[in-house]
Amino acid sequence: MNAPLRQSLSQFIRRSWLPACVVGFSLLLQFAAAANSSSSGEQLLVTSGATGHYGGHLVVSLRSEPKTLNPVTSIDVSSREVIAQLTADLIHIDRASQKVVPSLAQSWTVSPDGKRYTMQLRRGIHFSDGVVFDADDVLFSFKVYLDDKSNSPQRDLLTVGGKPITLKKDGPYEVTFELSQPYASAERLFDSVAILPRHLLEKSFQENKLAQTWTLTTPPDQIAGLGPFRLRQYLPGRQMVLERNPYYWKIDRAGNRLPYLNDVTFLFVGNEDTEVMRFEGGETDVLNRMGADNYAVLEHEHKQDVQLHDLGPSLEYNFLLFNLNSQIPSASKELSHRQEWFREVKFRQAVSAAIDRDSMARIVYHGRATTIYTHVTPGNQLWLDSAVAHPARSVDHARELLRSAGFSWRSDGTLLDHSGTAVEFSILTGASNSQRTQMATMIQQDLQEVGIRVQVIPLEFHAVLDRIFESHDYEAAVMGLGTGDIDPNAQMNVWLSTGEDHLWNLGGKGPSTPWEAEIDQLMKEQVSAVQFAQRKKLYDRVQEIEAEELPIICLVTPNLLVGAKVGIGNFKPVVLDPHTLWNSDELFLVGDQRQAKR
Repeated sequence: MNAPLRQSLSQFIRRSWLPACVVGFSLLLQFAAAANSSSSGEQLLVTSGATGHYGGHLVVSLRSEPKTLNPVTSIDVSSREVIAQLTADLIHIDRASQKVVPSLAQSWTVSPDGKRYTMQLRRGIHFSDGVVFDADDVLFSFKVYLDDKSNSPQRDLLTVGGKPITLKKDGPYEVTFELSQPYASAERLFDSVAILPRHLLEKSFQENKLAQTWTLTTPPDQIAGLGPFRLRQYLPGRQMVLERNPYYWKIDRAGNRLPYLNDVTFLFVGNEDTEVMRFEGGETDVLNRMGADNYAVLEHEHKQDVQLHDLGPSLEYNFLLFNLNSQIPSASKELSHRQEWFREVKFRQAVSAAIDRDSMARIVYHGRATTIYTHVTPGNQLWLDSAVAHPARSVDHARELLRSAGFSWRSDGTLLDHSGTAVEFSILTGASNSQRTQMATMIQQDLQEVGIRVQVIPLEFHAVLDRIFESHDYEAAVMGLGTGDIDPNAQMNVWLSTGEDHLWNLGGKGPSTPWEAEIDQLMKEQVSAVQFAQRKKLYDRVQEIEAEELPIICLVTPNLLVGAKVGIGNFKPVVLDPHTLWNSDELFLVGDQRQAKR
């Protein structure tokens, strides 16, 4: 054994030795193999965090159980949070700086016309099962994501100018991507598109069985990725345990291979209140985000035991959504009549004017929230249009708008439409989200002041999604959306009239109004605009149209509130998702926390 390897192995043993639990011999052999390979051609990435210590176990809570471990088909938050620890992408958005940084592609060049990206891949690195990664894995991965039969949500992101991006292999460690037109911030397209192991998944893909691959029951040794951890154990209804990937391709400034932690356990807890109780009881180490109520309790009762972070306005936007779908249940005559109100822009403007957003921020979020009037929140300082007006609540103005739109009032104060029908509708909300249910109730109270009767209907969350996305059997809903990136292109699916998340009129074949046509044009223009100033001008106009036409009525954005036990090194929560585990490869346990974990 050579001297550097002997020194690294000695250092690893010294840092990892746990009196109550002897580190397995197999892990030592894997580390030895990995350490040896670092001196034989591996092109590793050096991180900038503080140098940490090996060993320890981190426990993180999830409010729901993952549905799959397949990056191609996953859409739920819990699945994606786990998958992010198992996989890696070509180019990555650094969650702290919000800029693109090298990942599996150690460098890249862009052609003068902005349509060709040539990437140099890292050489000599391995998947978590020890198999070498190369350009064939990249070609296979994008073939899967772009295949119609895969039904991958990434396919839309990888379609530019109406055409899927294409790629070719220029050598074992070089690939070139071709775009049909210049695409602003195209590097950001590659973030979170997990590179797949061809050696494990090609057969399933060829047999059209990829959607049934890498389920929760798949044996751990049949799953491999390029992330900092790999699957060790899954206990249905209880937890999922990930162990250190000994082949991971990042090192710290001292040359130590990351990650530091021995393992990460995801504990399934069901809801936020249970999540906080487990955290208070010492069963978990990190809270990815929490409501203002629980934040206040922890701040008051556990200030010495935990580190709490209020990161300010998040990228999440809560909003009131009216059903403007052209395709609705045929038997729903009442909905069809109510859509006549919803489609009247002055009606939407009146509802917006009557809503007391300030009270929502103060009461629902204890002041840890910000009122908003478009989907771009103050958390996105780069793209926020500061010229959009923030009008104060005005019941008088709401009444003026309704009167000018042909509405009137009965002697008892009930609002009537032009046919004499009382104006009333229901609002769906997810029963498990107390904040949105409370917001819906406040809207109910606010609209009483202009004569509108509202019924709040809390439903199980998946039932709400089915009503909105599938059957279109609802009248209004209080919802929230977020984004994993600050760039406008991350919101294309919402704002293009043909987008899969164009919530107020899903399944549309094109714009149904002149203002939607203008938004389509603006979003398409900003995609190919070269200069930031030009893109900003175009996206500002999108926000101005949104604030005027109100296809969704934005309400508040909650502050991003997270927490962790004292003694977790390199814990640096950020606004971009994943907020707390974005640098899991650099997290380590220090001081009393490390001793407690032994």
